[in-house]
Amino acid sequence: MIDPKPANPATAAGSNTGTNTGTNTGTSPAGKSAGRKRRFGGTEAQIRSALKFYKVLAYLTGTMLLLLCAELAARYGFGQYLFAGGTNAVTGQPFGFGFADAEPPGVLGGVNLSVAVLIVHGWMYVVYLISNFRLWSLMRWPFLKLVLLALGGVVPFLSFIVEKKVHAEVEAELAANPQAPRRY
Repeated sequence: MIDPKPANPATAAGSNTGTNTGTNTGTSPAGKSAGRKRRFGGTEAQIRSALKFYKVLAYLTGTMLLLLCAELAARYGFGQYLFAGGTNAVTGQPFGFGFADAEPPGVLGGVNLSVAVLIVHGWMYVVYLISNFRLWSLMRWPFLKLVLLALGGVVPFLSFIVEKKVHAEVEAELAANPQAPRRY
């Protein structure tokens, strides 16, 4: 709710001289409202739940992204896929677990774990984006923060770094604004 304030003739006419007479004009030096209270989009419990969900998915997505990078290096750098089970195409012996040639196929009938890593990371990234949106909307951050959170799942190691900073920032904002969460 906006608190009504008496009109100041100097500011109403748009003539801001830039001098500070010691009265509170309602704005800070950065131009943001000093009297405005910080509000969140949910209760503290909802924010902490969203933060935990984000943290878990940041670590899982970051780990899957590193596996994806290793898989892509093996595939395009060495021509190898990661297989489990099946039969060795050259010797006819059972194939347990490991890397095999991509072209021509080194394993027949096995599970291609390289493709599984691609699929799992893709779907995990979608859930990671949902966790980003949930935390972002509860904290009422600017849109650019959502973009930064989303980049954490596509740049190797960035999800770990961003998660650490976001976690500290959320904790600091909750501690600095104990009155801010909505109460039902």
